[in-house]
Amino acid sequence: MKQTIKLFTAAISLLVSISAFAQWKPAGDKIRTSWAEEIDPQNVLGEYPRPIMERGEWQNLNGLWQYAIVEKGAPAPESFEGEILVPFAVESSLSGVGKRIDESKELVYQRSFDVPSAWKGKQVLLHFGAVDWKADVWVNDVKVGSHTGGFVPFSFDITSVLNKKGSNKLLVRVWDPTDRSYQPRGKQVSNPEGIWYTPVSGIWQTVWMEPVEKKHINTLRILPDIDNNTLTVTALTEGTTSGDIVEVTVMDGGRQVASAKSLSTVPVEINMPADRKLWSPGSPFLYTMVVTLKSDGKVVDKVDSYAAMRKYSTSRDKNGIVRMELNNEPVFQFGPLDQGWWPDGLYTAPTDEALRYDVQKTKDFGFNMIRKHIKVEPARWYTHCDQLGIIVWQDMPSGDRNPEWQMYQYFNGVERIRSAESEANYRKEWKEIMDYLYSYPCIGTWVPFNEAWGQFKTQEIAEWTKQYDPSRLVNPASGGNHYQCGDILDLHKYPAPELYLYDAQRATVLGEYGGIGLVLKDHLWEPDRNWGYVQYSSSKEATDQYVSYAEMLYNLIAKGFSAAVYTQTTDVETEVNGLMTYDRKVIKLDEARVKEINQKVCKSLQKNE
Repeated sequence: MKQTIKLFTAAISLLVSISAFAQWKPAGDKIRTSWAEEIDPQNVLGEYPRPIMERGEWQNLNGLWQYAIVEKGAPAPESFEGEILVPFAVESSLSGVGKRIDESKELVYQRSFDVPSAWKGKQVLLHFGAVDWKADVWVNDVKVGSHTGGFVPFSFDITSVLNKKGSNKLLVRVWDPTDRSYQPRGKQVSNPEGIWYTPVSGIWQTVWMEPVEKKHINTLRILPDIDNNTLTVTALTEGTTSGDIVEVTVMDGGRQVASAKSLSTVPVEINMPADRKLWSPGSPFLYTMVVTLKSDGKVVDKVDSYAAMRKYSTSRDKNGIVRMELNNEPVFQFGPLDQGWWPDGLYTAPTDEALRYDVQKTKDFGFNMIRKHIKVEPARWYTHCDQLGIIVWQDMPSGDRNPEWQMYQYFNGVERIRSAESEANYRKEWKEIMDYLYSYPCIGTWVPFNEAWGQFKTQEIAEWTKQYDPSRLVNPASGGNHYQCGDILDLHKYPAPELYLYDAQRATVLGEYGGIGLVLKDHLWEPDRNWGYVQYSSSKEATDQYVSYAEMLYNLIAKGFSAAVYTQTTDVETEVNGLMTYDRKVIKLDEARVKEINQKVCKSLQKNE
């Protein structure tokens, strides 16, 4: 009888899975990645979404939800238009919807969920990886909270509104004005063309739940200090009292190498072993950690984490040039402009394998850095960078009037003034982004502004950024209006490298150059609106030009450049200047030749060179 029940259950599960496949399919006829074919609506992005602070129990809420597009402020719909595959934006192919919304509309999501019986007596946290832009959330018709900001995770304690028996109803309303308001949005516009791309609205990262005790760890802030050989872990907790204890154990593989504990209100300071291992692109060593919260001697929470011993700084070399350093040694940081867009998922990679692929290929190309361009990624992307050994320059997504702001500066000679509401929102979202990414070892440089797009109060913002996180470098405005602040002077020059300004007090970098275009007709977003800064007709010609530019860059290092960013990792929509096609199916340049010259550039400041 038991075997019959098992077979019956398996058959039902198979029918449910087949039904889901029948109901969902990608929308539209644009190009797609090969990973799009692997999507299972019953198991979408099923990996644990927050590897820097992992618990054993959790439940993924990704999958097919009901959706409707309604007038802004209208009552919740009595019926829904169809199903949407979460967490893909409504405009994307992989959502199965492929529709646009504007500032007059709201997107409404609904699904039911069950809470595992094993979670009885626990607090249940509902997590959203990211929702663009304003989200209002109800559980069982009770509003549990709101959030604004399209790039960071947020959560609500929903314990008190859960049904004691049976299913629960989750409803989410999202409003996203795209380029019709001041909020950070990066490259999203209502009418995509050129360097401006399709809007991304709604849920675009994993939705999930986890059980915790009333006393639990909310966040970890991890700070290495290689000069004093210490690691400081600050556990921000919920519900704790003055006598509760946080204990941190540091492991090298299966071997414990350090531990320390403190009151829950005090950071834990850990003395690392004398033979500590440093993290670098050439040797991206990560210590694993277990962080335990104890109350009255009893363990009430435990999370798995990791850390790296590394340091970002600047210093003058023997010729007086200010160099960027890693672990007190000069390193020429060289990497691609990585925009993180996908032809099928837009902001969202189809699978975790796809998300990791771009980072791995960056390593394969011989780079040691990525400039994450006016977008913030899911947590797992930064963990991939930590594991593979890639330094990240993290941009603040630009917003407000974006390039129109820059033209105002050009014609009027002064920075435009943001409204009080716009400025307050910028500061809120930038702080949240920095808080979200603080503990990831790969983050080496904060970039508050790009090319004067929405740039304002530059000196004040740069100073605040450095004060809030002195452990990283601050690049105040990549290619923007230049002020004597922060750690870096950043120049943009297309297509060929050129050192047309130099700062004797800060590191001088080439924040963008290149943009070598190559059209491959079976891998285009649109057949007839494609461009690059320079265009070539063959892979060999494009590779020859890439190597030529890289040699020019190499020769400028001795004259003052300390880092550089090549545009770009992949084609994006109508831009065809990627090292790979937008669908990631073709590496457009000769990978071996690119790797050889890239490694020459990256190693240019090493002492044995």
